[in-house]
Amino acid sequence: MPAIIANTGIITQINVFDAHPGKTEALIDLLSEAANAARDVPGWLSASLHRSLDGTKVANYAQCADHAAWERVMAKLFAGGFIERNKALGVAHPQLYEVVHTLDR
Repeated sequence: MPAIIANTGIITQINVFDAHPGKTEALIDLLSEAANAARDVPGWLSASLHRSLDGTKVANYAQCADHAAWERVMAKLFAGGFIERNKALGVAHPQLYEVVHTLDR
């Protein structure tokens, strides 16, 4: 489960994909497969997939305990061919983040 808590050192990768026409569900399936492949990497914490209401974009909110864990996850995904397979289904716009502020009710 994602933990959105400020100043923990957790690294969050938010990756918004522009899905190729007719490929949104295939992209979601592949990202789900990739998350399952990465979940045994030490320091991997969570992945949450989001589909835009118009069906043209998919967002992946993924968390690792720290930057070193993120690097291990990415190495596994590259080695497993997931990054290359993603390119056939959409265009990725990844960025790494740290949580600096949250507000609850």
